[in-house]
Amino acid sequence: MSSYEDRLKALRAQLLRDRLDGFVVPLTDEHMSEYVGAYAQRLAWLTGFQGSAGSAVVLPEEAAIFVDGRYTLQVREQVDPAHWQYESVPQTSVAAWLGAHAPQGGRIGYDPWLHTRAWVSQATEALAAKGAELVAVDTNPIDRVWPDRPAPSEARLVVHDNRFAGQSAAEKRQAMADWLTGRKADAAVLSALDSIAWTFNIRGKDVERTPVALAYAIVHADATADLYVAPEKMDETVAQHLGNAVRVHDRAAFADALGTLEGKTVVADPERAVAAIFEALEAGGAKVLALRDPAVLPKAIKNPVEIAGHKAAQARDGAALSRFLHWIATEAPKGGLTEMMAADRLEAFRKDTGLLEDLSFDTISGAGPNGAVVHYRVEEKTNRRIESGTLYLVDSGGQYRDGTTDVTRTIAIGTPSEEMKHRFTLVLKGHVALARAVFPKGTRGGQLDALARQFLWAEGLDYAHGTGHGVGSFLSVHEGPQRIATFGGGDEPLQAGMILSNEPGYYKTGEYGIRIENLVLVEERAIEGAEREMLGFEMLTYAPIDRALIAVPLLTGEERAWIDAYHAKVLEVVGRQLDGEALDWLKQACAPL
Repeated sequence: MSSYEDRLKALRAQLLRDRLDGFVVPLTDEHMSEYVGAYAQRLAWLTGFQGSAGSAVVLPEEAAIFVDGRYTLQVREQVDPAHWQYESVPQTSVAAWLGAHAPQGGRIGYDPWLHTRAWVSQATEALAAKGAELVAVDTNPIDRVWPDRPAPSEARLVVHDNRFAGQSAAEKRQAMADWLTGRKADAAVLSALDSIAWTFNIRGKDVERTPVALAYAIVHADATADLYVAPEKMDETVAQHLGNAVRVHDRAAFADALGTLEGKTVVADPERAVAAIFEALEAGGAKVLALRDPAVLPKAIKNPVEIAGHKAAQARDGAALSRFLHWIATEAPKGGLTEMMAADRLEAFRKDTGLLEDLSFDTISGAGPNGAVVHYRVEEKTNRRIESGTLYLVDSGGQYRDGTTDVTRTIAIGTPSEEMKHRFTLVLKGHVALARAVFPKGTRGGQLDALARQFLWAEGLDYAHGTGHGVGSFLSVHEGPQRIATFGGGDEPLQAGMILSNEPGYYKTGEYGIRIENLVLVEERAIEGAEREMLGFEMLTYAPIDRALIAVPLLTGEERAWIDAYHAKVLEVVGRQLDGEALDWLKQACAPL
């Protein structure tokens, strides 16, 4: 279809045929994934919005798109205000908006394979006040009017070897079976793609940037399992790896299988399993226990093999990034570089390792004002030159078999202003404060968030995103349940073995963005005379922080010592992988303050 306006008209015409007065369009798939395959990019197709989180509502006369603070600028650039109202989450919600805007007595459609049961309850309640009702659709109306909708990927499954996983799939299923037995449950439904990949030690290529395969699974209390995956994804190697205890079925058979668990007690995750799964289980006579997917926590707590692999991936990735930073330092002052050229060159340095499987997300390559767009995605029409006197923000990562990386550096192109240096240093002080934190076992990420913000807050500044997210092991770059944030999560106690990002930032709309991101490992910390078990962070990411942006007088002696020690370690880890001019540059970049 020629335009987004035409697509909106086509959807409204379809809703009329379906006797619906509205429809809700979330950015997710039937696995509640953050990053989704091309076939599930319904929000982008309808609106033009390219961010990784958002929702929309279409009514006969009005339509709204809902995004959080990361996308406030992006949504205005990509979505036409002539047809869409912009709404901010969490200040408002789709349910609340529907309660205010749905027509009296209206029928608002939703796809039960794309929403949680909690959302369905909230929206039903909000609509009831208007005498309106929420109506589950059998076929998503967008799919009816999207003429060239891509088919789901047919990529083959691949085995994730025990030398990377550190634990066999059979051991993981047995641990899950023991967990089920302890809760007097017969089975657990796994619908989150990374949970399935982790549990069965398989990976796939069905979602860009995240090595997962479209599948469902039911794990039973006898440690057997049923795996639902398209037959063309299987081969003999994968079948042998899965073994006789895993029964393989067509993915299309999953919904019907849920109806065969009559009399069984079945665990389903209210956050990760869609409403349709709960409805099918209950309709089939199963007793449903709404508990967290039993793969989530063990997946987040990395075993020694995964930790060693992650450190190897980080060292390799740090060298690729350092080569890129040297290249930028050499080439940017000449002029002529663009954001896309820089992103492509960084990917090439990662590919040169010979071990890159994919990027872990689309590189955020933001020059000047584009750096202030938190989750900026460079494309031809926004591609800026990297100019002298500006800041360049690059947030990037790689998917390697042994680990997933995510790192952000902010680079001064030419001479930075005093304001840039001042605000960069406030962000750096927050980064160091969090990196140095020592805290009792049981501490939640939300309790640590203010450590990273305190110096910005003291000057009336802040940033509209969380400070840290979990990271998978050759899996999703955003992995729960742990977070360092005061909103949208952050209530999970941190445990040794969890990997998180440490990424405070500052964004001046229309001018520049600053973010400093390293990954850290939660570790036990022995303290003489301690009366509590204590934890701290081990640094995982090694790449230089731009010394040209550091206002040294703003640092305490302890902060300077931390930065100097960090740079000494960068030189040790990365330096042995570089030579020639790149090594000479690194030695200067890592010189003591």
